[in-house]
Amino acid sequence: MRTTRLRSVALGVVAAVAFGSLAACGGSSDDSDGVTITVEGWRPGDKKPTIDAVKAQAKAFNKENPDITVKPVEWQWNAQTFPAQLAGGTLPSSFRVPFTDTKGLVERNQVADVDAEIRALPYFDKLNPNVLAAAQGTDGKVYGLPSDVYANALHYNRDLFTKAGLDPDKPPTTWEDLRAAAKQIHDRTGATGYAEMTASNTGGWILTTLTYALGGRMQTQDGDKFTATVDNPQTEEALQMLKDMRWSEKSFSGNTSYDWNSINQAFAAGKVAMYISGSDVYNGLVTTSAIDPKSYGLTAVPLGDSPDAGALGGGSVNVVSAKATKAEAKAAVAWADYFRIRKYTDESAAVADAKTQTAAEQPVGTPTFPIFDEASYTTYQEWVKDYVNVPLEQMTGYTSKMFDLSLVAEPPSQTQAVYGALDPVVQKVLSDENADVGSLLKDADASVQQILDKG
Repeated sequence: MRTTRLRSVALGVVAAVAFGSLAACGGSSDDSDGVTITVEGWRPGDKKPTIDAVKAQAKAFNKENPDITVKPVEWQWNAQTFPAQLAGGTLPSSFRVPFTDTKGLVERNQVADVDAEIRALPYFDKLNPNVLAAAQGTDGKVYGLPSDVYANALHYNRDLFTKAGLDPDKPPTTWEDLRAAAKQIHDRTGATGYAEMTASNTGGWILTTLTYALGGRMQTQDGDKFTATVDNPQTEEALQMLKDMRWSEKSFSGNTSYDWNSINQAFAAGKVAMYISGSDVYNGLVTTSAIDPKSYGLTAVPLGDSPDAGALGGGSVNVVSAKATKAEAKAAVAWADYFRIRKYTDESAAVADAKTQTAAEQPVGTPTFPIFDEASYTTYQEWVKDYVNVPLEQMTGYTSKMFDLSLVAEPPSQTQAVYGALDPVVQKVLSDENADVGSLLKDADASVQQILDKG
């Protein structure tokens, strides 16, 4: 699932619906002068500088590729609207989907086969195999270009830490630290010490993050058989912790309707001191939520003592309409390469992108989990160091650990449906002081197993 991920990252169940005439309705076409495609440009709510930056990139791309016309449009992957857009053919020609949804779209023939175009990219052999796997079908072919790889992280408000008498340069490193900080912040400032997303499948996403951090898992796999393991000690521990923070310690928000956008707004407004989301959500906080950069802090999600404890990781895959012509598909891959990836592999592209983003007052240098390796990431940071405008010194709690993190992939089967089944569990714990965590997990495990059995 994604922060920024589509991050942004709104989340939801991708229904197995017919694809429809996507190319025709999405605005992609061939003509005698070349190829014209519509592409995902900016999110709803993004400000004019963000929109202008995307348009500037499209103009530069069109100049470099005179036979291709790229038309960016407002779009964001959203749980509630994506199935209808897919069925109605109103999607852009080129768009991003979460890692967890790519294989389902491939199986239903709802995205184009762009294997040849992806393999022709000069850096194809350098892609992390574990990242590339998210874009591959069971046939081994590649159906999109991975990007925006992330590990979930803890975002915190430095101003609230200071007002509460806490050191903003020493964010929590254990769950005990986090709970103590959340209570102290609430008691001394009145702000919510800690909050979580709970709606549109994000509740299940973050509950899974906590489970992974404590060493648990939500599914097991034996060949083609998937078994629900939602009812496990780590998930029970996580829910009991949330329950205690909500009802005993009074430090946890009782809001049961937070999703990706609304929790970002609450955090940027200083109403929430800490929450978990994709490591790159700072971009959205700046471009959509108008956060004060001085107040922002980023650190790693605390991990438990279990050897299986790890950080939930994910990302996006840039895919193409199944109805696109070969010329349109080739153009869409070229745009995804230009707009999302090339800056990490080519110094001139990195500098040009950084200049464009800086001129448009967009974030440059936000930590993302690289799709290549640490050396490539370090090299990219060196290329753009003169243009970095994000407070990296306030993000060292994450950047100093990110290459040592044990990344755990999201549940592999029916991911979004599983998350959706867990949303009510989290909401119940936060809204009912007498909620029975054990009973809730037992029922949720049975519900998830039914989802997995249906396939």
